[in-house]
Amino acid sequence: METNMVNQAAESTAAYAETKKTGKVTGKTVGEPKLSEKAAKYYEQLKKKYGNMDFILVSKDKKAEAEANASKYASSNKTVVLIDEEKIERMAEDEQYRKKYEGIISGAQTQLKQMMQNIGPNSAVKSYGIKINDNGTASFFAVVDKSLAAQKDRIQKKAEQKAQEKKKAAKEEREERLEKHRENGKTDKTGDEDLVTVTASSIDDLMKQINDVVYTGLSDKAQTEQEKQVGQNFDFSI
Repeated sequence: METNMVNQAAESTAAYAETKKTGKVTGKTVGEPKLSEKAAKYYEQLKKKYGNMDFILVSKDKKAEAEANASKYASSNKTVVLIDEEKIERMAEDEQYRKKYEGIISGAQTQLKQMMQNIGPNSAVKSYGIKINDNGTASFFAVVDKSLAAQKDRIQKKAEQKAQEKKKAAKEEREERLEKHRENGKTDKTGDEDLVTVTASSIDDLMKQINDVVYTGLSDKAQTEQEKQVGQNFDFSI
């Protein structure tokens, strides 16, 4: 029964897509989406209503491509919302459908905001996004920079190491200065950004996947014996 309801919803959405599309589409797009005048007007209102989000309108023939290349559309300043032309068309016509999907957008926005507050603004996550699905749900994606995660981990370890060194006895000061001198002679080269896009159907799963990428990135970096002695907990807030 649930499958039939999803199919009916998809067919109903497609029916609205047959409306004459002469409206002006503005903003970011994937493919060549077209809207009726009524839908184009509603879309402008929707973007204003959620002004702190970056909407990207997707043509019906590019939905799979947009999902597969979500990281291309991510923004470091705003949460991205990928939504297709068929949904906008139906939202403009069907009040109940509009309320449902605006509720989905609001709910997803709230969940992401809470997670972003937990992670902190200076984490290894470069951007976040939401994709509005055909079955009345939202999925989430995030672009993670593994090299940035490794860099922050090194900063934390060096800070912890420095705190420990301050507690050492005076007789170890000479060894400490020599050790610092050797460390200062090293150059860290992270190379190009090591970006990974993770997608999930829930915030909890998204958080888990972000952590998996971060810790995998850290484990890929060689550590000295001295670094291995420092705590291994990664703090996103640094």
